[in-house]
Amino acid sequence: MDKLDSAIIRHLQLNARQSNRELARQLGVAPSTSLERVRALEERGVINGYRAELNLSALNRDYQAFVAAQVRPLSRSVITSFQESVAEHPEVVGVFVVAGGDDFLIHVAVQNNEALHAFLMDRLSQRREIVGFRTIVIFQHTPPPVLTALPDTNRQPQAAQAPSRRAQRDEDARRARSGG
Repeated sequence: MDKLDSAIIRHLQLNARQSNRELARQLGVAPSTSLERVRALEERGVINGYRAELNLSALNRDYQAFVAAQVRPLSRSVITSFQESVAEHPEVVGVFVVAGGDDFLIHVAVQNNEALHAFLMDRLSQRREIVGFRTIVIFQHTPPPVLTALPDTNRQPQAAQAPSRRAQRDEDARRARSGG
């Protein structure tokens, strides 16, 4: 990813609904360049899709928690089955398979403490494969406004591998001709 790609993903994270023309204007490039770069980022899997950011309070989900759960026996089929079935509950926002003392982190968003307690007692505690769980209430959450690429620790330092501008233009032209 070069500086233009980084700028594109930064702008799209802030407003994915903006037109290509507006994106190109903000980046200081031609609309065709912007469109080509966005398509390339999508094709390379850097951009997986575009989603609406929802206000959980507006959906009557003011009370959030993480539920750390342990299951037994630890087998691929138990883990997969548990993950899929828990994700279907309307209270569940996300399910994470984790390493360490817990096997899962389940992000739950509900109306209030009573609804969380009901979810734990009526849904989770009824599952035979669960051997234990604990709840972590979320008081506040501040998501990062923009994610950026981190340096690849397996590569040489940037200064040692940075191509000249001409070499970069030639490489960009080659990729454009070959479609990737």
